[in-house]
Amino acid sequence: MPAEAASPVAVDAQRLISAVGDILTAVGIAAADARLVAADLVAADLEGIASHGVMLLPMYVERIDKGSVSRASAGQVVSDRGGAIVIDAGNALGQLTSRQAVRLAVERAREIGLAAVAVRNGFHFGTAGRYARMMAEQNCVGVVLSNTRPLMPAPGGAEALVGNNPVAIALPSAGEFPAEADMALSATAMGKIRLAAAAGARIPGDWAVDSEGRPTTDPAAAIKGMLLPAAGPKGFGLAFVIDLLCGGLSDGAVGAEVRPLYGDPGEPYRCAHFFLAIDAGYFPPGERFAERVRDQGMRVSASKRGAGVERVYAPGELVWATRQASDGVCRLDAATVRSLLETAARVGVADLEASLLGAREA
Repeated sequence: MPAEAASPVAVDAQRLISAVGDILTAVGIAAADARLVAADLVAADLEGIASHGVMLLPMYVERIDKGSVSRASAGQVVSDRGGAIVIDAGNALGQLTSRQAVRLAVERAREIGLAAVAVRNGFHFGTAGRYARMMAEQNCVGVVLSNTRPLMPAPGGAEALVGNNPVAIALPSAGEFPAEADMALSATAMGKIRLAAAAGARIPGDWAVDSEGRPTTDPAAAIKGMLLPAAGPKGFGLAFVIDLLCGGLSDGAVGAEVRPLYGDPGEPYRCAHFFLAIDAGYFPPGERFAERVRDQGMRVSASKRGAGVERVYAPGELVWATRQASDGVCRLDAATVRSLLETAARVGVADLEASLLGAREA
């Protein structure tokens, strides 16, 4: 692709999965693992969440090369007390250890009703909602939490104390998609600010502050500064307790013990995750719970629309609808495509552009 191209590029998702998988395999990730991680990254792009999509691949590859991300396929279970399990991820790719945690949580929940798996020494796992949905698809309420390095000040403060720690909750539904809430606890994700920086765009003034605590529309200043909590003290408070649920219960990193994701690529990230599976079948409604979830979602979708609003979405519906509308095609910005090509060349994957010949300007 010409370097000067600035238009979004449409790339067939299966071609993109293969290309991303080839790059990961070239740096020593087992082929099956590479394909799984690639599919998860591409899924985020298909769902319109580019900040958690293939734009992350160059950073992943650099960290694998520098040794801060392990090539292991799974973490080690270091504590198992029935409904409370701890995995030491050993800095393996987050998509792999998160699937391991989901599998354990669901298996144990089916035995005893509910189970929690805490993960320490983890790495970035993509979208939290993906793992919550995996549990919901197996008739479990899925709750997924993660901590990050400090990115947000306390309300009125000028020092980053907690991350924008995401929370996702998904409920099983008899409809076409689970009910889902998935959010970081900052006004926006740092990935969106990085996308704005790459595109040379400004950001809204209520997303972040600079290093002195002053509101900024400059993404570069925001990256060096701090994100603002969503809903002020409410968002900060939730982020604070999530940090401790993840890192505290796993006996892993909390606060500044979690290192910058885009910092020294040779230094482990050390984030922590928390997965809770609640088997809906253990409660009186049984299968009727999924039916009630579906019915309430339909009620939201059919609710009265505001002036100029074409459609009202139930929680979880927009992600599903975006993926359906994509028709298996990712629309990547030009900077992301360039970084993929550069990364492929750096690790010795030849003719990546040729493998993406399905790409065309959107």
